[in-house]
Amino acid sequence: QVRFVESGGGLVQPGGSLRLSCAASGSIRNIYAMAWYRQAPGRQHELVARISSGTRTYYADSVKGRFTISRDNAKNTVYLQMNSLKPEDTAAYYCNGDPSAGSWGQGTQVTVSS
Repeated sequence: QVRFVESGGGLVQPGGSLRLSCAASGSIRNIYAMAWYRQAPGRQHELVARISSGTRTYYADSVKGRFTISRDNAKNTVYLQMNSLKPEDTAAYYCNGDPSAGSWGQGTQVTVSS
């Protein structure tokens, strides 16, 4: 089963940017859609962004225009560029297929605070 390892999180001020990476232990070429999710304390697990193998993308309304998802099948890696970050973006971020295609990783924590 493919495993995913997320990285790139950290503490950033409102308005700042971060780039998250998700490295898969195996090929993602045959995973039709890859996605980033987030989980904040007291809130539901949320799909943030999704990208198909044909590079069609979907974004939650809360991040549309600020986040950009991309995938590099040759590197088995998915990225999430996050700009204009807001305190409400604070959460642990995870990647997986949509639907789930492998083991969930530990996630990477993003904290947006001044």
